[in-house]
Amino acid sequence: MLRLEIVTPDQKIYSEDVDSVVIPGIEGEFGVLPQHVPLMTQLVPGELRVLKGVEEIRLAVGGGFVEISSDKVAVLTDMAIKESDIDESDAEEGVRRAEAAMLSGKMSDEEHATVKASLQKSLAQIRVKRRRV
Repeated sequence: MLRLEIVTPDQKIYSEDVDSVVIPGIEGEFGVLPQHVPLMTQLVPGELRVLKGVEEIRLAVGGGFVEISSDKVAVLTDMAIKESDIDESDAEEGVRRAEAAMLSGKMSDEEHATVKASLQKSLAQIRVKRRRV
């Protein structure tokens, strides 16, 4: 078994033993099984999939970091929302607001980065929610 812990600045979102995890990493999606080689990498906004027996749990995650050891995966992220908790209309509104802000063109580099991150998180939520539709 593999212990998965997903933590945001607000709370511990998930902490259970699982069979495997598929993570959206900086160099692409990758899977983690028990006895994985130790690794630390950057997490990008996208879909994180957890396999536990026959159950698949899907979460939209934001940016952050992942630390992997032979028996544990620690995900530190600024957003982690289970598929069932995603409000698609809120995510679509987030995309519209971010796109409108980016089109205005009146932003500092820091504001642009913040809006871009918000856009990526909203898009990740929409992709996770719509995958089964």
